[in-house]
Amino acid sequence: MAKLLSCVLGPRLYRVYRERGPARLPQDGDEAAEGSPASRESSWDSYYQPRSLEKHSDSILALASVLWSISYYTSPLAFFYLYRKGYLTMSKVVPFSHYAATMLFLLAGVACLRGIGRWTNPQYIQFITILEDSHRIGTPEIKKKLASYNFDFRSWPVDFRWDEVSSRSDSRGISLLQPPPKHRSTANGFLNAVKKLPCQIASYIVAHTFGRRMLYPGSVYLLQKALMPMLLQGQARLVEECGGKRAKLLACDGNEIDTMFMDRRGTSEPQGAKLVICCEGNAGFYEVGCLSTPLDAGYSVLGWNHPGFAGSTGIPLPQAEANAMDAVVQFAIHRLGFQPDDIVLYAWSIGGFTATWAAMTYPEISALVLDASFDDLVPLALKVMPESWRGLVTRTVRQHLNLNNGEQLCRYQGPVLLVRRTKDEIITTTVPEDIMSNRGNDLLLKLLQHRYPKVMGEEGVRMVREWLEASSPMEEVAVCSRYEVEDDWCMSVLRSYRDQHGPDFPWSVGDDMMPEGRRQLALFLARKHLQNFEATHCTPLPHHNFRLPWRL
Repeated sequence: MAKLLSCVLGPRLYRVYRERGPARLPQDGDEAAEGSPASRESSWDSYYQPRSLEKHSDSILALASVLWSISYYTSPLAFFYLYRKGYLTMSKVVPFSHYAATMLFLLAGVACLRGIGRWTNPQYIQFITILEDSHRIGTPEIKKKLASYNFDFRSWPVDFRWDEVSSRSDSRGISLLQPPPKHRSTANGFLNAVKKLPCQIASYIVAHTFGRRMLYPGSVYLLQKALMPMLLQGQARLVEECGGKRAKLLACDGNEIDTMFMDRRGTSEPQGAKLVICCEGNAGFYEVGCLSTPLDAGYSVLGWNHPGFAGSTGIPLPQAEANAMDAVVQFAIHRLGFQPDDIVLYAWSIGGFTATWAAMTYPEISALVLDASFDDLVPLALKVMPESWRGLVTRTVRQHLNLNNGEQLCRYQGPVLLVRRTKDEIITTTVPEDIMSNRGNDLLLKLLQHRYPKVMGEEGVRMVREWLEASSPMEEVAVCSRYEVEDDWCMSVLRSYRDQHGPDFPWSVGDDMMPEGRRQLALFLARKHLQNFEATHCTPLPHHNFRLPWRL
């Protein structure tokens, strides 16, 4: 009976992975091989095959889950409609509650039938036995057997805790950059607080209802349900073809973070000694996201899902994002064994927030690559919301959804590379054709103005903007040729300053320089920190376009 109860309450089993060979990179011929009938048959056989009773009862429960999710998102409209029609009365609510209780009882019966179907399936019995042993014993051998299964990640045992490192066990949480407080007298401060209370309540409601779901659509259950087959295929590729190892991390706020690690150390790839930690976009998952770019380039790679995405729990708000990223970096250093100066942070789009936060918090990290990222969320939020909502939108973002990438980036001292999409339709504030409205430009200018304030004066900013306006590589070269930028001279000036004053930014280089020299340095530094990629926002970055940032 204990085993039957385990089958009733146990997780859904999706796949039994094929026997993994040695880790290798996908080859050019793999795609064709995967399309062959033998490959398709092998892939199909690796899926868990439930018996009829489990299959049909599971379909009923899945349909009920989708209907519940739809009713949850439409509940405000439904309640308003029922109220207008006069249905929210005691005489009509009581029969409905009886109907709901009956439906819950029937669904519990269906769950029991599903458990019986699992109980009669030797494959599921073997899986549930291994899962129970992993929670009870947790030896490496048992965990290795468990890694052969893909199942509901909520039942996966925790592999790493954020406080596992003794020096961090007394931490009180992870800090974010906060806007400076406005100083007022006590009386005025109290009156202003009372006046602003309705606005603050409205901002909180907006942020925690449709606001965060617009910002992170990947956390919406219905979207995840639609993407589930694609996510399962992506996991299978990473595990079976790339030797991926899945792990669950526990963050300081109690959220469980789903990660996947591909180890290239000890292989023929010279880049394998470097670990690239990938931070996905607002609807991206490591199974099908930007992780493939450094993976195909031969690096060791660690991917993770935002809180509330796929196997990760929680809600993707800035504090939870930072907590999750902290656990990921700690896992990479203290469990996977990478030194901070062997770790590269790679982020796409909104993933720039967690990447810049980690770079600011762990300044010894080797390098930072930001692809299609932005400097501040407010201008992009104002772009998609009505003009009459400007005050509410600004207040909501600043108080609850403050993704201040530019400010965090300026706190990092290491090498940085920005990848700008020349046809980006997401992080431009006007139209994709207007490349000067791309917020990646503002991210570059903020970085250069912080690091090289004497070079990036009014004229230096004008030079960099002229270069950023170039719409093709030929026009970029023409701008640099027009101002006679000499790379060797710029390098010698920068190296000489570093040798005399040290590497810490900001630098005062250019303070005693002629305007022509400052113009050359401004254009030289812009070229070294930004790489153009002729594509739209969601086009995957080819692995041959992925490179580490410039180092002096």
